[in-house]
Amino acid sequence: MRLVNVGDICCFEYGKSLSERIRKPGDFVVFGSNGPVGNHSEGFTDGKTIIIGRKGSIGAIHVSPYSCWPIDTTYFIDNTCTDCDLEWLAFQLRHLRLEELNKASGVPGLNREDAYKQSIWLPETKAKQRQISSFMKAQLEEVDTARQAAQTQVRDVVLLRSRLLQQTFAALRDAPRKVLGEWARTTSGSTPPRGDKRYWSPAEIPWVKTGEVAFAPITQTEEAISRQALADCSLTLLPPQTVLIAMYGQGKTRGQSAMLQIEATTNQACFAILPNDTWDVDFLHHWLMASYEDLRGLSDGRGGNQANLNGALLNALEIPAPDIVGQRRTVAVLKTQLAEAAAIHQAATTQLAEIERLPQRLLAQAFNPSTTQGDVT
Repeated sequence: MRLVNVGDICCFEYGKSLSERIRKPGDFVVFGSNGPVGNHSEGFTDGKTIIIGRKGSIGAIHVSPYSCWPIDTTYFIDNTCTDCDLEWLAFQLRHLRLEELNKASGVPGLNREDAYKQSIWLPETKAKQRQISSFMKAQLEEVDTARQAAQTQVRDVVLLRSRLLQQTFAALRDAPRKVLGEWARTTSGSTPPRGDKRYWSPAEIPWVKTGEVAFAPITQTEEAISRQALADCSLTLLPPQTVLIAMYGQGKTRGQSAMLQIEATTNQACFAILPNDTWDVDFLHHWLMASYEDLRGLSDGRGGNQANLNGALLNALEIPAPDIVGQRRTVAVLKTQLAEAAAIHQAATTQLAEIERLPQRLLAQAFNPSTTQGDVT
């Protein structure tokens, strides 16, 4: 075992440009900095190849078992660029964390001269390199199996949460229902003119945007308005325990709900249901969470560039309305079940995070001379 620099044992060759429009159907994989980006009728590397992200996803390491086409955002190492075992070298490069060598102020970039200066411990024989790489492959296969199991558990717990919500309110199918707008006061907000500084300074009253309505209690907001804006701009100061629904927004936002824990106002895209005597606020919020997909469906196919909810649609909702005592009893049981699911979810995500850290730890054990001297036998 001897200490060498990366540049002593291999060279990083530049990939070649190959735009998508000139690629021809074929079996050779085209690699970009972040992995495969297509196929082509020919490759130009010599057999098994290490691909290294040069621009963008810098330092990302991929291995092609066959000749391939690394494009010009990458470096590559094939059998003509090193005498080392390529699998061992790929593991060693991952251990070096080349992504931390970025010096570009714009698009991230890896200078190969910086990579060449990195020191590594080189086993004396290629057979020893192969032994280390075989050990690492076996270990990482076990990690990948554990990762998939943990990911499945996380997904299952998310589904369990949805199932608990659905089952709870399905059990109330025979309960009386009441139309929201007839039994609760509802409203929405507005956006004070951005060009009028009097409406935004001093920032005195929290102001909620739809992106902040995300199935979680709202205890603070990204922006606030002045008291003058409250007086001039058709805004209502909403009390704590007001339930909000996002009427439109990008991605998953539309149909999401949240509960205010503070006095606040909202923009025009938030629908507010004020505290009332018909629905317990926790019961109402959990019903809305259970009805998320149904709420999104209300606005589907309504034309226009974006499907949105509106006050008329939401005020027309028919919501289960058993007596308040029954609502609170229902929600107490549901909260207990959701808390148990949340504890399982936390344990599963913690386990998954630990598994995600394992590959780098295994690389450190295999390649850090201060602990193992590369001895994996």
